[in-house]
Amino acid sequence: QVQLVESGGGLVQAGGSLRLSCAASGRTFSINIMGWFRQAPGKEREFVAATTWNGSRLYYVDSLKGRFTISRDNAKNTVYLEMNSLKPEDTAVYYCAAAVGSLNPTDRGRYDYWGQGTQVTVSS
Repeated sequence: QVQLVESGGGLVQAGGSLRLSCAASGRTFSINIMGWFRQAPGKEREFVAATTWNGSRLYYVDSLKGRFTISRDNAKNTVYLEMNSLKPEDTAVYYCAAAVGSLNPTDRGRYDYWGQGTQVTVSS
């Protein structure tokens, strides 16, 4: 089992920045990919970014490239999502997820473990 705990969400004005953290514990040696997803009210959960556990490959949804950056610190078993130039449409609950096998990192159905989510609210 892998446990994931997100933190770092909050209320920020448009144009501001936030850094989300996702701390993994348990059988972290089994993790292959870590991803970030988000879900706005009334919308489906959508892919934001992902990284292989060793950081060799990064993946982003095209619409967020240049504003969002995923990174990881293996020594801390933590993955980060740096979000800059935030917009009101970035308001959502942000979830991190972990997958132990090979997968299309944008496919939320293939992830094995999920965190509880952290709310990000961007005011205009």
